[in-house]
Amino acid sequence: MAIIEHDARFDADSIEVNVLGIAADVGQHDSGMHTHQKAQLLYAPRGCMSITLSDTQFGKRECVLPPTKAAWIPAGVEHCAKMRNVVAYRSIYFDIQFFNDLPSSVKILGVNSLLGALIERMAMWAWDMPSEQQTALVALFIEELKLAEELKLSLPIPSDKRLQAWLQGLRSGKYQAEQLNKIVGEIGASDKTISRIFSQQTGMSYQAWRQQWRIHAAIERLAEGASVSAVAFSLGFASDSAFISFFKQHIGNTPSQYFKVRL
Repeated sequence: MAIIEHDARFDADSIEVNVLGIAADVGQHDSGMHTHQKAQLLYAPRGCMSITLSDTQFGKRECVLPPTKAAWIPAGVEHCAKMRNVVAYRSIYFDIQFFNDLPSSVKILGVNSLLGALIERMAMWAWDMPSEQQTALVALFIEELKLAEELKLSLPIPSDKRLQAWLQGLRSGKYQAEQLNKIVGEIGASDKTISRIFSQQTGMSYQAWRQQWRIHAAIERLAEGASVSAVAFSLGFASDSAFISFFKQHIGNTPSQYFKVRL
């Protein structure tokens, strides 16, 4: 097991073990875009992190990982992990030379109690544990990984330079993803131009992208401890009930149901 500081640079590929676990409480942190020769499972049982992934079709996409979700990142996929507040960080790396049945594509997965317990155990075990002692747990982990529900919650990020200051404003809270006719002044482009950029660079209309961004922002803020009322107000909803209805329409559960650990 490794304990990492928020400003540490850690090279999983330099450590020659079949399965490598990391467990730490990490504060504000930005890993920067990077790749591994090993496959990675990324999870936070407490707190919320966001990840940015390279996307061969649209450039980059972002995902949020609250405590009931994990990210599977195959070897060679460029990515970045960010934490704004203290997160219970768990990461497990797999040397793909020793495992030929791991998923080959990025997946955002639901974490039930068994998968969560396996992640916790594997993140904590000693690096010099004999591989024969790992075999049964790793086999069960891979089985649970394949059975885990895959979630479609990633958000493609447009790369056009005219949108970058506005996107940074969204991340910092300076701006909100308002209706198209209200953001033209912030971006400095016409509504037709903005619509074309989103269609070409995200594969989504601006309105569809806006709704997905609001869901991401809501999940992140709720996972960090904000109340439903505070999140509803910050995202421009007229009432708590309107926000809860919106959340359930897009996610299938109310906020409280979504954050309940599945049994």
